[in-house]
Amino acid sequence: MHRDRTTVGIVYPDHAAEDDYPFAAELLGVNLPVAHIYGTDLHAVPELLDLGSPAKLAGGAAQFADEPLDALVWACTSGSFVYGPEGARTQVEQLSRDAGGVPTTSTSIAFVAALRALGVGRVAVAASYPRDVAELFVAFLADAGVDVVSLADAGIDTAAEVGTLTDEAVLEFVRTNDHPDAQAVLVPDTAMHTLRIMRELGKETGKPVLTANQVTVWHGLELAGYTVECPELGSLFEEDSDHGAR
Repeated sequence: MHRDRTTVGIVYPDHAAEDDYPFAAELLGVNLPVAHIYGTDLHAVPELLDLGSPAKLAGGAAQFADEPLDALVWACTSGSFVYGPEGARTQVEQLSRDAGGVPTTSTSIAFVAALRALGVGRVAVAASYPRDVAELFVAFLADAGVDVVSLADAGIDTAAEVGTLTDEAVLEFVRTNDHPDAQAVLVPDTAMHTLRIMRELGKETGKPVLTANQVTVWHGLELAGYTVECPELGSLFEEDSDHGAR
């Protein structure tokens, strides 16, 4: 591991698409070490509340005790938005304390930050979750002033199953669930492999596509004070995006 590189710790639930992070790290020239925490893997509210609980996240932070971090991210959209906006903020504040005070965010908060950075206010959501969980993400976005013009849910019960979706399946899901009134398409599940196909997703829709693993990496690096042009990772990483400086 290169100690002179910006390092953003990733607290990641179970196993699904965590290989997106070393892929991004190599492209960007940064360190994105992953610490795993474990739950029941279900996209259901009680299980998600448990997955994002203070005790579970503290266990994730503890795995970085000997790692000099520039920032830390709770890399789970549903395990953060299920707490609601205020709860999600409290969640990352506690996680920051657990990690010794490093700047900390979560994927849900990163989505809102990304939309603000791009000046986007109207979105389509293409969620892998069951409908009731997907609607909680819509509520989270609404609290931030984001207008969700359409919501599609795939009704997939577990993160492990989402992690097996092929690139073709993800492209088709996003393509068919875009909306003409949306300025961007949001794909909120860190269990879904997306980082290798960000260019294709943008070409399919002709607009920014924001995915969970993409915004997780972007916001973590932004909090660490590091941004870099990398069009392979989509609109957030393009040179003309106004979201800070290296």
